[in-house]
Order: sequence, then C-alpha cells, then structure tokens
Amino acid sequence: MLSTQAVPVVRATLPAVGASLNTITERFYQRMFEERPELLRHLFNRANQVSGAQREALAGSVAAFATLLVERPDERPDAILSRIAHKHVSLGITADKYTLVGRHLLAAIAEVLGDAVTPQVAAAWDEVYWLMANSLIALEARLYAQASVQDGDVWRQMEVAERHQESPDAVSLVLRRPDALPATAFLPGQYVSVRVELPDGGHQIRQYSLSTAPGQKTWRITVKREKSADGTAPDGEVSSWLHAHARPGRTLEVSMPAGDLVLPDADTPLLLASAGIGITPMLSMLDHLALAGSARPVTVIHADRTPADHVHRDEQAELVDRLPNATLHLWYENNAHQHPAPNVSPGRATLDNLTLPKDTTAYLCGPLPFMRAVRGDLLHQGLRPSAVHYEVFGPDLWLGK
Repeated sequence: MLSTQAVPVVRATLPAVGASLNTITERFYQRMFEERPELLRHLFNRANQVSGAQREALAGSVAAFATLLVERPDERPDAILSRIAHKHVSLGITADKYTLVGRHLLAAIAEVLGDAVTPQVAAAWDEVYWLMANSLIALEARLYAQASVQDGDVWRQMEVAERHQESPDAVSLVLRRPDALPATAFLPGQYVSVRVELPDGGHQIRQYSLSTAPGQKTWRITVKREKSADGTAPDGEVSSWLHAHARPGRTLEVSMPAGDLVLPDADTPLLLASAGIGITPMLSMLDHLALAGSARPVTVIHADRTPADHVHRDEQAELVDRLPNATLHLWYENNAHQHPAPNVSPGRATLDNLTLPKDTTAYLCGPLPFMRAVRGDLLHQGLRPSAVHYEVFGPDLWLGK
C-alpha cells in the first residue's frame, strides 16, 4: 500500500507518466543495456527488443500496478504480478536484478519528464517501483522455495529422446533426464524455458508449454518455427535453432516448470479455447483430465489457419473422445473442406452458437486478437471476468490494452 503522502502525488502524475511510459521504458532499456550489454546477449529476448513488444509489456505492467495502488488500495497486487513472477522464475531472475532495474527505470522517468520530476514526485514513484519489486521478489522467493531450489538455480540438462514433425512448421520434442530419473513434476498448463547458444555466441531463452499430462517420466514441448510475416523482422532465433539442431541425443538447457495458467481441482464446467500453437497447454490439461477419468463438462474450441497447420489434431480429438462430457469445436480460416466433420466450421472462431453454463471456468491461449474476441463473447454470455484465464506466448501485452 502506498504511503498517504505518495498517493496524491502518484494520482496527479499518473496521466503524465502513463502517457510517456513507452518512451520511458525505451530509454530505460537503452540505459540498462549500455551499462550491462551482456543482459541483451544472454537474458533478454532480442526480437522483442527490436519490435518494441517488451517495452510495451513493461509499460503496461507498471501502469496497471500504479493504477491499482491509487484506485483500489485494498486489493492485493499478487493477481497482476503472479504471471510476471512465474516468467522471472523460468528465467532464473534473482533479487539483485531489481536494484539495477529500479535505478535505470527511475532515471529514465527523470530524463523523459524533466523538470516535472520534483524530489517529491521522484520519491513517490520510487515507492511505487519498490512496492512492485518487493512483491515480485517475495512471490519469486516463494516459487523457488516450493521447487526446493536456490534462487535462480533453475537450469537443468535435458536430452532430446524423440522428435516428431507435427506440421510443416512445428515439431514436438520429448525430453528426458540424462540420468534416466523421472522429469520434475509440474501442473497441467505450465511451461519451461529453453536456453540455446546461437552462432554469434549469444544465449537466447524462450518459453514452451509442456504439452502432455504431468506424472510421466518425460516432458514434451512443441516448437513452432517463427517466421517473419512480411520480411521486416528476423525469423525466430531459438525456434529456428531448435528446428535445425534439436535431434534425438542432443542435450538442451531447460528450466524448471513455471506458469500460473494451471488447471485447479474442481468439478465445474470448463472451456478450453486455443488457436494455433496455443493448443499446447490445453493438451496438457486434456491429457490430465483423461487420465483422471474426469466427468467434468468440457467444451474445447480450437481455431487454425488450415487443417494442415493444426498441430496434434488427432491427439486432441482422441483426448476429447476419452472424456464422457467433452465436446470439440473446430474452425479453419482456409481449406475447412479438407477436414469435413459436423464439428468443423470455416472462418474465425465464434461462440455465437455455443451456450455455456454460467459457472464455466475458461482457459484461453493463442494470439491476442483471438483471446480478446473469445473473452468478449464469454463476458457477453454472462461469465465473470475472474473466471476467464489466459496464457500469452511472449511479452504480456494484455495489460497494456
């Protein structure tokens, strides 16, 4: 909770800071990488720095947190920060990084806003930052402790046991421990990070959902090769490397599991909605439900460009068939006629013809436009906003909208 003297200052300056946050975060990253260039080479996603997505995500999270502090001071910030904390843990972030970030972020605010940043304003925003930072540090320490690892000690060697081509642009990799012991436990819907060394000597990290149920001896991830849509951005560095080099017998650096989009134990109805490679966490949830013999009502919807692009299509259908109260609905933007079935529709996914129980809990994963459209349909049907959960592959731009 903000101090009484900081609340009016933050409330008064939030419009100006918010309007300049993208410029502030751009200057923040410039400052930090000038001092610590190895962070860009070995920790931060270089593609997201080029596109500006990481700056937008940081700006959105800071604005959302500050707004919560002044508008709803009695609410705990954990709901906003949980997703960030899990991402940080998957990267091995430690508490000392927050001092570095705070110094450059607050200096960037002063540089961009100039004389408007009086000592009183600087002190108030320093308080905002450290409330956010200390909340994250506490959440991350708890996650490390729950995993029984030292803070930041998240990286392990995993060997590629199997590789399967799931679509022209996606491969699945089955990972096992080199010592043949069972892989670390996880929750349905969680992800791991994969860190690779690229030809220029830099290390880059990306997150991939675990796409089978927990409790098995191995893990499985499915990697879509990211390609530039218009040639203005480079192809995905890590996904391209994994497609080229991740063959059976190869050893990869993989983090412990993380992620807060997880399936709780309950018997209420579920909606699992995905598009494209967003199917992967939903497969883990479906596999878990099928193995548990769940009788929960489950509505599964998936949207893709074409039937050929639909990774794990047969597996998804088989898992739904194993659940007595589950239904599957598919949409393909093109070539829907190549997979004719009563549950297949052409075009973009819509919930217009689906009626969901009001106590449904929804899980969404896919491109942001897809998730925003589905969320809007769900709220229109009467679902509570708190019942709609989502996973974003990449910087979380949801908070910035």
